[in-house]
Amino acid sequence: MSAGVRTYLELMRYGNCLMAGFAAVIGTLIAFNILASDSPGSYSPEKFPFLYSGLIFLAVFVISGAGNAINDYFDVRIDSINRPDRPIPSGRVKLKEALYFSYTLFALGTLLAFSINPVCGFIALFNSLLLIFYAKTLKGTPFLGNLSIGYLTGSSFLFGASVFGLEGLKVLFVLFLLAALAITAREIVKDIEDMEGDKIEGADTLPLRVGAKKAGYLAVLIGFLAVLLSPLPYLMSVLGLRYLYLVLLADLGLLAAIHQILARNNPTKSSKMFKTAMLFALIAFIAGV
Repeated sequence: MSAGVRTYLELMRYGNCLMAGFAAVIGTLIAFNILASDSPGSYSPEKFPFLYSGLIFLAVFVISGAGNAINDYFDVRIDSINRPDRPIPSGRVKLKEALYFSYTLFALGTLLAFSINPVCGFIALFNSLLLIFYAKTLKGTPFLGNLSIGYLTGSSFLFGASVFGLEGLKVLFVLFLLAALAITAREIVKDIEDMEGDKIEGADTLPLRVGAKKAGYLAVLIGFLAVLLSPLPYLMSVLGLRYLYLVLLADLGLLAAIHQILARNNPTKSSKMFKTAMLFALIAFIAGV
């Protein structure tokens, strides 16, 4: 692999792109299994859309990479102080090159998505525009920035399910909602954790705007909402009994994360527990089909 290719993969943060791509394919798999249990004749195992799953993975991979690249484009001043080793501040990628590269990836990912079906295409287009808007404006907007990350991360599952059109979105919407809530709560906690550095950099985050305590209360409220809604996939007959047992572990993790921010005032530990809880939730999603 040439140094140039490695540099652009680094700009994309390909490790994160791989995880997002796999999350989308898991969304396809879960939606397929749910639809197969509802209508076995229409969704038998040999009818699993392997080609579309591959296209879903590629579309999410390149759109995620485009989002990371354009984020670095707008963050060049901060990165030149905090992360001078990154491709743009280190001079390995010129600023305009990074911008054109990200737009090319956005276009490629959206075209791949439209080649699957219009529902996939419109989600890809909307997410691409949101990623650009986030990097330029929303990232510096208290709470809306956190909400955007919650939606974008959770929508990987939704995007995977959109292989089956609106029917796929319907069966996976509740899983997307739970993921988006948990991730939004964690993003607020991460902002509390980063308050000192953000203050020096002049960032405008929710904890800096309203204080760590109020921001913590909002994270707790959203986290509790995720816990309260967690039985919904079982109650709606989207997922089976195994999901209900395993999601209890995720709920305990979320409650532990809430305890750390509410009673212990420890955002670092809370953030890690949110991450662990989300891992258990993902296992519950897969096992519950």
